[in-house]
Amino acid sequence: MAALDFHRAPHTTGSVGGFFANTLANFRSWNDARATRKALSQLSNHELDDIGLVRGDIDDMRYQNLIR
Repeated sequence: MAALDFHRAPHTTGSVGGFFANTLANFRSWNDARATRKALSQLSNHELDDIGLVRGDIDDMRYQNLIR
């Protein structure tokens, strides 16, 4: 009897499947960053100050220049 392990990504380096897996991973990363920026943009300046950010840091996150 054969068992399939669905918890591991298939080895697809350098193949068409690898391209799509990489594209999907990049899209998910972009979407997570977009949702984070949107949520932070909705905070007040006082709330941002409470977590150690200023409004300009949100724009910097788009370019991944935020280093703290």
